[in-house]
Amino acid sequence: FGVAASAFVAIFFFDIAFPLIVLTAGVLGYAGACSGRPAFVGAKTRDTETAAPASRLGEGVPDHAEISVRRSVRTASLWAAAWAAPVAFVFLTLGPDHVFTQIGVFFSKMAVVTFGGAYAALAYVAQQAVDGFHWLKPGEMLDGLGMAETTPGPLIMVLQFVGFMAAYRNPGELPPLLAGLLTTWVTFTPCFLWIFLGAPYIERLRGNEALNGALSTITAAVVGVILNLAIWFAIHSMFRQTYAVRGFGFDFEVPVVASVDGFALSLSIAAALALFRFRAGLLQTLAGCSAAGIALYMVGAIQSAGHA
Repeated sequence: FGVAASAFVAIFFFDIAFPLIVLTAGVLGYAGACSGRPAFVGAKTRDTETAAPASRLGEGVPDHAEISVRRSVRTASLWAAAWAAPVAFVFLTLGPDHVFTQIGVFFSKMAVVTFGGAYAALAYVAQQAVDGFHWLKPGEMLDGLGMAETTPGPLIMVLQFVGFMAAYRNPGELPPLLAGLLTTWVTFTPCFLWIFLGAPYIERLRGNEALNGALSTITAAVVGVILNLAIWFAIHSMFRQTYAVRGFGFDFEVPVVASVDGFALSLSIAAALALFRFRAGLLQTLAGCSAAGIALYMVGAIQSAGHA
């Protein structure tokens, strides 16, 4: 709980970069596990010796799963080259300050440092795309997140949307569609690198208490990061105006209470009641809120988030 709360305070109130939060949590967990502190050594790690035999596929190890330095170097070289090739191309041909180069470098970094699933990654992307690069307005980011929630996996659609909008906002000689494709490539090509390079080492790493401690602590920190995304989403959905609080290390937004959007607030309360009080299904709740939103938009009661 302490790690999650600290991560939330760091990213929400002090605008600390997500990669730094992940790195700090990992170092803290690693050090805590090495020192033997119970808080950093989970039950799964303590039971590794008894559980390990059941996790293996028989007594033997298939040839393709044998640890080989030569194979590891070959795999890393292949996938690292595939990952870096388009980024290097736009860097050399368009320059380091071009939006395509920024997209390639930023989403490559995101692919390396994001832990905890789609919503942790989206918290980092929203922070950087809106406040860092100014590729999108807060309302446009909400539109992208809302669009993505219509599908089971929101990550790829939101990232493509952000990449497309970044190039659209900075028109040049290349179409924004290519920016969306570049975003997809540099985000997901590294996944193949991690899988094919790391797979032979998985069984050996399962019993590494220090690594398990680091990953468990990072997972706790990610909970705080996801809470930050939820609150950021709520502020920009339910309030039309915010003001920045900066100074003494603080850097966060506070909603202007008078600018509250009554319709958005009412829909949020209705959705919460449907889910938690009446145990309504997620699909039914989404469908009901979507229908209500469309009806309110058609009668002119609300505007889309991107134009509010």
